[in-house]
Amino acid sequence: MKIAKLIFITGLILFIPFQMKAEDGYKLWLRYSKISDKVLAEKYSGILKSICLTKEISNSDVIKSEIELAAHDMLAHAPEITSEITENTSLIIGIKGKCDLLKTKNMEQILSTLGDEGYYIDQISDKKTNYFVIAANTPAGALYGTFHLTRLMQSCSDFTELPVSESPKIKHRILNHWDNLDRTVERGYAGFSIWDWHRLPNHIYPRYIDYARANASVGINGTVLTNVNANAFVLTPQYIEKVKALADVFRPYGLKVYLTARFSSPIEIGGLKTADPTVAEVKQWWKDKVDEIYESIPDFGGFLVKANSEGQPGPQNYDRSHAEGANMLAEALAPHGGIVMWRAFVYSHEAPDDRAKQANNEFVPLDGQFNDNVMIQVKNGAIDFQPREPFHPLFGSMPNSSLALELQITQEYLGQGTHLAYLAPLYKECLDSDTYKTGKGTTVAKIIDGTIYQNEHTAIAGVSNIGNDKNWTGHLFGQANWYAFGRLAWNHNLSSELIAEEWIRQTFGNTPRLVNSITEIMLPSREAVVNYMTPMGLHHIMGWDHHYGPGPWVNIGRPDWTSLYYHQADSSGIGFDRTATGSDALCQYAPEIEKEYSNLETCPEKFLLWFHHLPWGYTTKAGNTLWNELCYKYNTGVRSAESMHQTWLKLQSDIDAERFNQVADFLMIQENEAKWWRNACLLYFQQFSGMPFPEDIEQPEGELEYYQNLKFPYAPGIKPSW
Repeated sequence: MKIAKLIFITGLILFIPFQMKAEDGYKLWLRYSKISDKVLAEKYSGILKSICLTKEISNSDVIKSEIELAAHDMLAHAPEITSEITENTSLIIGIKGKCDLLKTKNMEQILSTLGDEGYYIDQISDKKTNYFVIAANTPAGALYGTFHLTRLMQSCSDFTELPVSESPKIKHRILNHWDNLDRTVERGYAGFSIWDWHRLPNHIYPRYIDYARANASVGINGTVLTNVNANAFVLTPQYIEKVKALADVFRPYGLKVYLTARFSSPIEIGGLKTADPTVAEVKQWWKDKVDEIYESIPDFGGFLVKANSEGQPGPQNYDRSHAEGANMLAEALAPHGGIVMWRAFVYSHEAPDDRAKQANNEFVPLDGQFNDNVMIQVKNGAIDFQPREPFHPLFGSMPNSSLALELQITQEYLGQGTHLAYLAPLYKECLDSDTYKTGKGTTVAKIIDGTIYQNEHTAIAGVSNIGNDKNWTGHLFGQANWYAFGRLAWNHNLSSELIAEEWIRQTFGNTPRLVNSITEIMLPSREAVVNYMTPMGLHHIMGWDHHYGPGPWVNIGRPDWTSLYYHQADSSGIGFDRTATGSDALCQYAPEIEKEYSNLETCPEKFLLWFHHLPWGYTTKAGNTLWNELCYKYNTGVRSAESMHQTWLKLQSDIDAERFNQVADFLMIQENEAKWWRNACLLYFQQFSGMPFPEDIEQPEGELEYYQNLKFPYAPGIKPSW
């Protein structure tokens, strides 16, 4: 045993018999910690004893490197890796080709079901010899299978789940980086952009390789490098050369690059006088530009476009439709196999209608007018990545168009860089929502994965939370949301619980105490945030512009950027009436949903104030007045934040000091800010309710004026001014 050390912290003396190795979180869930179980270590070493990596695998170098790293770090073992099967071979990694073991009738039948990216893992026998096999149709599938094997080993699996047969449910699984060319990141809370454009293409950071590894390990196969509030300069030859350098790094990991296209680029960098999508010279400009990109990057994925939204230029500037604008770009990309992801996040400053209705109003009439390689990218909810939203009514409303789901991984409205909010439950809540558009069982997941409408192109996008902080995501637990997005993009049937356990085991360890305690923190964390920020369907009541902290009093600028527009609190009650007596946004949903949510008896209370304006004395299902129920929800959120903090503190002896202390500090911030949200919101809303706070809750502290006067002019992640 090492000599005990006395460590003095804030006046307390802690007796620590040994010092755990410090970690900074850089390795993410690919830590490959030493396997302490001797039986499992021996078994894993036997599997990795001698590996045949067949010749047909074009990315064999990256697979070989991953196996060697995993074997070295987990097992202190150096595997023999060859391209031929020998009498010592223990593991075969191969794709359909010359390997005789993959030519059997049974194996060919299995491979025929896996598609381009799937894989099969099992133990097979041939001539009395036993092998482990990772079989796939493509190099990408072989890589994904390799990562599945290392994930099982990191989780101390005994391989009772074999055989494993996996293929992705969604074709395009893409991160959206809201990164600007000056390395600032819109809604980014983990430092600056990881893309060092100034030093590209001549300097390749090892971090770019580790980024590709991390994405491949969870099955993400595309990345949009630039902000949806786009800068045309990224399409110039100078930057195409830089993008090519990244694409070359990412290619062996199955990761395609995409770019955001600013619709006015033909004017801004092309010297044209118009960007009208029906003008021949504009069409030709885009065709030439796309040809130029593909000449450098033959596997370029395509464009993501934000048009005619929040000041971004688009086809409506020329009285053209979204379909005409998207199809112009799609025609340029089609010969190369590229796609257009056209965002449906649009709303007009002039439109007098409920903002929640506007995307549906604009896009549904265009159904069937988009080219086959156009995908309409739709946020999970109709407002803007709120802590909780009902699913977007566009899902299921455009049966003749391909729809992609856009989720936010970065926590713009969920505590930003310091709150622990595990988002798999949020993603699942949307994916599992039944739209009823073609009858019961028409879930959002089945719409976007092509099950319902048999779309050729299917996609899911996640707005990245990655920056140049050493641990990638700022908050260590932000890594879990990147991981969860990738795993659900691959298989949306996975449960939040299973994904959390996988991540915990790979990130912290396999002891039951660790797994159980951290699961206890993670699974209810998003609901805790909803409770202390926007309970019962409240939404869009955060601070102005920076979106940091509470701001139910915000009344600046256009109406639908203000909190008052959404909560509509007055002496008569609170909430936004979206039934037939109000904005009638519910008419955009299937009749089953409209009927359920319009009726106060059946509307889920989690969406009550999203769809109804109710008096303060309304009686909730728990028998409380609406005012008291709101108070209890806010207080429950605070109690949950306190509980998360206390549970974490009990794990100090189980986790290295650097990671433990960072999370402990952030949980303290979260606990304090949960109280800030509760105090500010309840003090504000009490002005209208005129009712006392329940005696059995912690009474809100301070004066409302104090909270209203707080300013945060330099909060991170604010939108660029250009």
